[in-house]
Amino acid sequence: MDYTRSPPRTPRGGGGGEGGGGGEEEVGIEYGKWVELPEDVMASILKRVGALDILANVERVCKTWRNICKEPSMWRSIDMCDLGDIWDMDYDIVKICRRAVDRSSGALLHISIEYFGTDDLLLYIADRSTQLKSLRLVFCQNISDEGLIAAAAKMPSLEELDLSYCSFSKAALEKIGHCCPLLRSFKLNTTGYRYPCVECDEEAIAVAESMPGLRHLQMFGNKLTNQGLQAILDACPYLESLDLRRCFNVILEGRMERRCSEHIKDLRRPFDPTDDYPFDSRVPNIFWSDEEDYPYRFSDIDFMSDDDNYYEFSDGSNFTEVYDIEDGWLF
Repeated sequence: MDYTRSPPRTPRGGGGGEGGGGGEEEVGIEYGKWVELPEDVMASILKRVGALDILANVERVCKTWRNICKEPSMWRSIDMCDLGDIWDMDYDIVKICRRAVDRSSGALLHISIEYFGTDDLLLYIADRSTQLKSLRLVFCQNISDEGLIAAAAKMPSLEELDLSYCSFSKAALEKIGHCCPLLRSFKLNTTGYRYPCVECDEEAIAVAESMPGLRHLQMFGNKLTNQGLQAILDACPYLESLDLRRCFNVILEGRMERRCSEHIKDLRRPFDPTDDYPFDSRVPNIFWSDEEDYPYRFSDIDFMSDDDNYYEFSDGSNFTEVYDIEDGWLF
């Protein structure tokens, strides 16, 4: 989206004639209407644009917009998702994210990152966002257990956490729960496999042992069994919503069905519709011969080709010529 262009012009009474200067006046009047909007109204509009567009385009339109975009209140929520083909971007997306965090001046409350998260970036966010309440890291395979644990230790106010399509150990998940006692919502989604039938309750046990205050839990596609589900129900008495869609090892019948139905207000069962799920919910079937062994901790990443390099980004940028005189920052 090109924000450097003026809004559509509205012809003035009397027509343009052949004077030649009317066009510039019309642009000035229409542009002036945008500039004269109350700052709180303009800020509300610009917040809907997104961090990347603000830093790369919007704040370059005029001084008024730039001043608005530098206000910390503009950066209490940072959404770095749905950015298009980030592998083909000319921007240094990590540097842009860091700049957005800097703009918050410690007031950041919510941040969402897809694909490009790293240990260094996560720690950078944690060091500068002691008030952070919501953290969403999706498809961030380059964040390690150690990086997640180090960051979690600096996020005591965290209430909402989404680690979907990442890969963390039971120990790391437990550490998060202990470091973030205010955690109320946790999402740990992955691709649900019907075959091979691999059972693993480690993540469910980690939740049960470290996140007793949860109200909302989503484990789409998890390999937990009824035993893991039982542990969660026993340890999380305040649980109000539970999403078990594509959790094909869970059998909701008899006593387990009754307990879930009676205590969980919003229960999504393994075979419930997935129309509202934001990611691909199709179920791949991986067939193994009877003589083949597969790991107990079967991971979806095991089936990615070695040639699939999802996380390498170019350091090049076509914004290297853009210099912030006041902040001394180069894109």
